[in-house]
Amino acid sequence: MRPALIAAGTILLAAVALALFVLWPRPLHFGPRPIVQVTATSESGVRIFLPQHVLVGKLGEYSDGLFAYLMFDHFRSLPQLRGMEVLLTSRRERGATTYPVLVRLPDDLISGTTLLETLKAERWTSDVFYQWMTYNQFWDASERSAAFAEAYNDPAPGSFQRIASDDLKACLPWFIRFKSLTDYRIEHGTDPTLLPLTQEQADRMAADMIAVSRFYDVPLTLFLGIGAMENNYMNAPGDLTHTVWKRRAEPGDVVLKRLRRRVLVKDDAVGAWQITRKELRRAHQLFLKDKRDYSQLPERLVPPKELDLDNVAPEILTTYAGLLLRELLDHFQGDAIQAAGAYNGTLEHPNLRYAAGVALVAEYAERVVGHATEIEPLPVPSGAAPAPVSLQSSMLESISSVMEEPADSAMQMN
Repeated sequence: MRPALIAAGTILLAAVALALFVLWPRPLHFGPRPIVQVTATSESGVRIFLPQHVLVGKLGEYSDGLFAYLMFDHFRSLPQLRGMEVLLTSRRERGATTYPVLVRLPDDLISGTTLLETLKAERWTSDVFYQWMTYNQFWDASERSAAFAEAYNDPAPGSFQRIASDDLKACLPWFIRFKSLTDYRIEHGTDPTLLPLTQEQADRMAADMIAVSRFYDVPLTLFLGIGAMENNYMNAPGDLTHTVWKRRAEPGDVVLKRLRRRVLVKDDAVGAWQITRKELRRAHQLFLKDKRDYSQLPERLVPPKELDLDNVAPEILTTYAGLLLRELLDHFQGDAIQAAGAYNGTLEHPNLRYAAGVALVAEYAERVVGHATEIEPLPVPSGAAPAPVSLQSSMLESISSVMEEPADSAMQMN
């Protein structure tokens, strides 16, 4: 009898345990819904799209907010992107904030990635990256980008003089490097020997400009505008065919032709400030006569007593540019527009069109650099978008194969 009861109890316990295992409520786990791209064919061709999504391409990604805004503003001006929406966004990863610049592409994978390939071929972007965004994600990013742009386009907060020295030294190099990177010769590869400034070189150039402008009491905006107009702050020769007639040759002159009482000599320009050989002599004479205390300048900015026209360090050229600008400002009683015009023209006939360009660059630099010290990093939009995708050759091959298929009704493609 006892064994039978034990067996029955064991069976009953097992049945209860099985029932509990089967009937006990448990949470349901739903995996992410797969992204399904739709491939449709029509008389106009093949179209690959994602319903309720926007196709976005990445033009670049930067570590500094000011530099990202400058590139964003530059991209918006490109003829290739005219009529297309360019966005400045941000994302935070591993404690660091980066700033991607995006462009809304046609909502078709084929035409969108083809445009990115064209931009890459034209050196506007280094790789082909795209991503699909939901409408909400795109609208959120668009609103934040607009707010960021509006903050930089507010009226200028004031002159460089109101910015703390450390902030100015931190922000100004990004503007200088931006101008060298977007130089026409760099962007279009027309001069393979010309290289944009590295960040270290831009840091040094900014520090030198700040020191020289303060030493000679030359407006930093005037310095910035002329540096941009002349050579975008890059140390490269210019005016290689420029010559002048003189009564007699001087030490260091390269004589091209001699007449009875005159000689024709080279007068090419050098450095970021495009100072001609004639003006180098003028600047050096001003230095030798100057009574200022040059021990207040960093040693690398102090010119030597002897001038070697063919070997002037870039830092010394910055000092000479400051001296020449100080002389022009004194001549025109502090009128920076006339001084800028005379720097490119003559005292009698200042180049006022050139001066207008200097003023335009100076106003832009002062505005964006001034705001850069006040604008907080752009928050990462809520609802993170899918990670950017690098368009590999295999994807291009699959797109090509789709385009070669005969027209058919819409089909699903994972």
